[in-house]
Amino acid sequence: MTLEVLYFDGCPSHERLLPVVRALAAEHGVQLTLRRIEDAAQAVHARFLGSPSMRVNGVDIEPGADERTDFGLKCRLYPSADGVRGTVPDKFVVTALTRARDARDAPVG
Repeated sequence: MTLEVLYFDGCPSHERLLPVVRALAAEHGVQLTLRRIEDAAQAVHARFLGSPSMRVNGVDIEPGADERTDFGLKCRLYPSADGVRGTVPDKFVVTALTRARDARDAPVG
């Protein structure tokens, strides 16, 4: 299972998020990958919804993100109990990791 953080250079939320994400990845025993998005064309190709974005096994962790098409080099905001914020709520990460682990461990057939 992989946990990927997509970002662009200079994103302040990306820097604040990294210690939390590293701890969550270690706690759940998953590989953490950082992926820098460098330009608008790469953002569209990567389906980049803004910095920071997180994916578990290639799937964005925010519910409903797969329906969005607003790709580009921009800051990303996430809904939380306290309003919108620039960092991913821990709950999104834990839910996505749990869902991926459950799918991996589900019996086949």
